[in-house]
Amino acid sequence: MIEIDAEWRAAHPLPPVADDATKKSRGRLLVIGGAARLPGAIRLTGEAALRVGAGRVRLATLQSLVATLGVSFPEVGVIGLPEQDGELMPGPPDLLPEQAAAHDAVVLGAGMADKAAATRLVEALTRKPAPDTALLLDAAAIACAAPLCDALKAYAGRLVLTPHPGEMAALTGRAEEEIAENREPIAREAALRFGAVIALKGAGTIIATPAGDVLHYPGGGSGLATAGSGDVLSGVIAGLLARGADPVLATAWGVWLHGEAGRACATSVAPIGFLARELLAELPALLPR
Repeated sequence: MIEIDAEWRAAHPLPPVADDATKKSRGRLLVIGGAARLPGAIRLTGEAALRVGAGRVRLATLQSLVATLGVSFPEVGVIGLPEQDGELMPGPPDLLPEQAAAHDAVVLGAGMADKAAATRLVEALTRKPAPDTALLLDAAAIACAAPLCDALKAYAGRLVLTPHPGEMAALTGRAEEEIAENREPIAREAALRFGAVIALKGAGTIIATPAGDVLHYPGGGSGLATAGSGDVLSGVIAGLLARGADPVLATAWGVWLHGEAGRACATSVAPIGFLARELLAELPALLPR
């Protein structure tokens, strides 16, 4: 395995930001997600992307949440989508594909636990794939992805999945116990099958690539095992994708930034008990200068 250490990071820098950069040139990200019972998770994802340098973020979420999110998070644009029983619906057939094509990256799944709702959204994006847009799947969008593997290959080479062990079990059909004992080969197998970069989260994170490489980050501490932490991670990786980092680079740097933000909070707050939203303020200072 390749360790994501200082030597690796020096050899694999993030895309630079020019002095005359604009919001557009710094990267445009579309975040799709949310549910009535988890209305705030999508904000964590969107803010994480801005904190790592993405220039513009747009949230696509339940119509009933638009005003609240727009006022509480004035730095982003918000698109209202239909909802059914508190879950997100894709809206008109061309809406999400057109929005995806207008952005450099899309992250789907923040705040979503319903697999049926996530399936509808993944199907909407893959029915008319955006040819130049990177796609990150998280949460329920991963749990529903196994039967959609062929459709997702339209994003091969531009696809990232960030499963925890339970989501990896749904993705691969393997038991969580088997995954825990065979994290590296199972992650590598999934990366090859989906043509995706797989970040298998845990106390240490395994990153497998379609080329067969495996990277490793030892972890940012037990404090990161808290609600909303995964939503922050997906936003960090997606923000770097929007900035132009390739999927391997964005995922490896994203995992490192998220973990080191956890280490910083463990020092400034306590090893456990800090909140996922407290990670956000630590991110800019961790970016390479």
